[in-house]
Amino acid sequence: MGSVRQYMQFVKPYKWKIFWTVIIGILKFGIPLLMPLILKFVIDNIIGAEGMTNDEKISELLWLMGIAFVVFLILRPPIEYYRQYLAQWVGNKILFDIRDRLFDHIQKLSLNFYSRTKSGEIISRVIHDVEQTKNFVITGLMNVWLDLVTILIAIGIMLTMDIWLTIVAIILFPFYGFSVKYFYGRLRSLTRQRSQALAEVQGHLHERVQGVPVTRSFALEDYEQDQFEGRNSHFLTKALDHTRWNAKTFAVTNTITDLAPLLVIAFAGYHVISGNLTLGTMVAFVGYMERVYSPLRRLINSSTVLVQSIASIDRVFEFANEKYDVTDKEDAKELKRVNGSISMENVSFSYDEEKQVLKNVNLDVKEGETIAFVGMSGGGKSTLISLIPRFYDVTGGSIKVDGQDIRDVKARSLRNNIGMVLQDNILFSESIAMNIRMGNPDAIDQEVVEAAKLANAHEFIQEMSDGYDTLVGERGVKLSGGQKQRIAIARVFLKNPPILIFDEATSALDLESEHMIQEALEKLASTRTTFIVAHRLATITHADRIVLIENGEIVEEGTHDELMKEKGHYYDLYQVQHLDE
Repeated sequence: MGSVRQYMQFVKPYKWKIFWTVIIGILKFGIPLLMPLILKFVIDNIIGAEGMTNDEKISELLWLMGIAFVVFLILRPPIEYYRQYLAQWVGNKILFDIRDRLFDHIQKLSLNFYSRTKSGEIISRVIHDVEQTKNFVITGLMNVWLDLVTILIAIGIMLTMDIWLTIVAIILFPFYGFSVKYFYGRLRSLTRQRSQALAEVQGHLHERVQGVPVTRSFALEDYEQDQFEGRNSHFLTKALDHTRWNAKTFAVTNTITDLAPLLVIAFAGYHVISGNLTLGTMVAFVGYMERVYSPLRRLINSSTVLVQSIASIDRVFEFANEKYDVTDKEDAKELKRVNGSISMENVSFSYDEEKQVLKNVNLDVKEGETIAFVGMSGGGKSTLISLIPRFYDVTGGSIKVDGQDIRDVKARSLRNNIGMVLQDNILFSESIAMNIRMGNPDAIDQEVVEAAKLANAHEFIQEMSDGYDTLVGERGVKLSGGQKQRIAIARVFLKNPPILIFDEATSALDLESEHMIQEALEKLASTRTTFIVAHRLATITHADRIVLIENGEIVEEGTHDELMKEKGHYYDLYQVQHLDE
């Protein structure tokens, strides 16, 4: 139940609101408990009263009804309103807090986590599962108590009327308890399985919606339909298992709640005939049976709802407790503006225990230097540069910026000093200006335009339908590869960081775009420490140093001319590419 304990941390700030909601709720449920008493009084003390004329009876009845109408018409509606409103307000406020915390969590999770988890499944937990947990507050922390109090008050009133009849009325309670205990244990695991199956459908759907162009181009519609049906029918199976068990639960528990009033009618009827009981008491008792077993039934429904919401709480906190690969030390310092010298000392790294991706990499980079990493795919170039902004932490050795180990500073302050242009730069579906402002959300319009000009993007942006306010569509679908790249470069110009990282920034472009982007990148890199990962060696011949990495180790290092003279691996790679071109 650790997840429930964690959930209660979110509930704690609202405990007084919950307390008052329960108090108002007791009034709300308490008022209808007067109904059977009114009925008993009318039958025994007015209709059946001896020695009273009809006029006196009617006058008494009118007085009684007048008071009852005031209670039910004037007192009850505001109580009903605030009971509903407060309960929902608290529930929704707690969900708001949890989703806020989860979004913060989503932004801190390691890239490793995202590489193995479908985004649709994360969305399912943050939306669907969190929504389900609201029932825990409204049902578990409010309704359950109200129903228990209602039952106790009703039994108390019944005891004042007739003790033996009350015992008959509640004789089936133990059977009820056993059946609930038996059925609800299994319901929790069935509910979890159902939620997981739904998250899988959602994850699959999310991925396939993004991949519609691929499905189209390979004419895979029928195959994909089968794939989706497989997951969908898995969810159906789990949902039906859950429904079947739920239906059995209701069949047994509702049978018990229906038998109880029958027992009372039989027992009370016998005693009325024998003259030991008034008719009004019998009618009131039958009325109270509904008032006792109705909250009892609600308690059972509540336990179903609670089981479901606790299963969802488990899933929410399983996600919320996902560990971060990269965390700040407690005494981590803010990294102020850096100069840009970087040293890597015996850097090793592996994604898991098995295979080392980098082995003892040593590299000293001076402020303002441009370093290009080259080598075959899978050699470790991209891994090495993702260690600089601490997307992953080194598993051996250290990386220092201006002589300071990057694990001793706050990761966000480190990333504030780094600008990145990647092979596939993700744009958000908002306006072009908003996408450039990712580099500096506080920038004024003029600064955004300046950054776009430096990135050779201003001209094409002006030709768009709404200029800088043009919406780019999800993941930037309305722009060409070269246009996306230039917006990503404009972002970095706007951020104006001392350290730059280009990862395959021009590999997927046509020659004209490449030329414009190359020009923008060189402008950007001229005064900053820059790391470039490139496949096309022609684009990095100007670098201060070229570092050839193979199998996670530095094999050669030097300027383009030096490496060509050495006639080693770099020379061979360059010759092969040159022939191709």
